[in-house]
Amino acid sequence: MPNAADTDSILLQNLADAGCSPETVRQCMALIREQDQSELMRVLSRHRRALLDTLHQSEKQIDCLDYLLYILEKQHK
Repeated sequence: MPNAADTDSILLQNLADAGCSPETVRQCMALIREQDQSELMRVLSRHRRALLDTLHQSEKQIDCLDYLLYILEKQHK
């Protein structure tokens, strides 16, 4: 069974891997210590929404490039 230090290390690594800023990591760890799960869920959900917004913006940019490539290939033929 992992001890508290191991659990903290796992949580810290997971938050970092999820792209959380150092401030968000500190906030989440404090909320975990305070056992404020509802606020922790809000913070993590907000970060998830931000990641999805970034993903959707990247998808739109890829779509624009795909269209440009399509037009250029069509003109080249």
